[in-house]
Amino acid sequence: MQITFASYNIHKAVGGDRRRDPVRVLDVIDELEADIVALQEVDIRFGDRQSVLDLDDIKERGWQVAALPTLPRSMGWHGNAILVRNRIAIAQVEAENLPQIEPRGAVRAKLSIADAEICVTAMHLDLSGLRRKRQFAHLCDASRAPGLPAVMLGDCNEWVRPMGGDRGLAAHWEMIAPGPSFPARRPMLALDRVMHTPHWDVIEAQVHSSTLARNASDHLPIRVTLALPDS
Repeated sequence: MQITFASYNIHKAVGGDRRRDPVRVLDVIDELEADIVALQEVDIRFGDRQSVLDLDDIKERGWQVAALPTLPRSMGWHGNAILVRNRIAIAQVEAENLPQIEPRGAVRAKLSIADAEICVTAMHLDLSGLRRKRQFAHLCDASRAPGLPAVMLGDCNEWVRPMGGDRGLAAHWEMIAPGPSFPARRPMLALDRVMHTPHWDVIEAQVHSSTLARNASDHLPIRVTLALPDS
């Protein structure tokens, strides 16, 4: 069974032209042709944290939202949400609070697809290397549901060195960095990553760099196809 995952920091739907255009962001998500999409920065930062994406439009495009809103008008938990295709069942959604100088968080969902149950975590880590290391270690432990194939993905804000193996976590997680995804118009930094447990085989990994994506946000989305071998 192959599943295509994507991660996209939508920058509150503000593109390189400084216009907030939620429809443009959703059009980029459609281009990805993914089954599961981790989103970051889906809410306006201040005030009531209103979602920048229209929930009705999301549903009309064939998505469910796996999230726990930070505030009533939010869509994400500290800006993190997971979009899941309608054919996939959402069994459980949990939130992780990662308070630092700037509030950070992650959202985790247990999903049922075909005959398999998987765990997916969407995250947005701190800009500080020490805090980011601690957050990453915490999520690696919390997101590894016993016996379940698991995937973590999001904006890791990591560009200096690889995460995972050099931090003693290689036994449980493998890292995929598809390539530079930031800044969108001239990408130089591979900030967006995917981590997975050894259950998975990697089929394909890429940065999605369409004309629309280069203008819709300050990040390009990444797209990774993983396969669960027959048991």
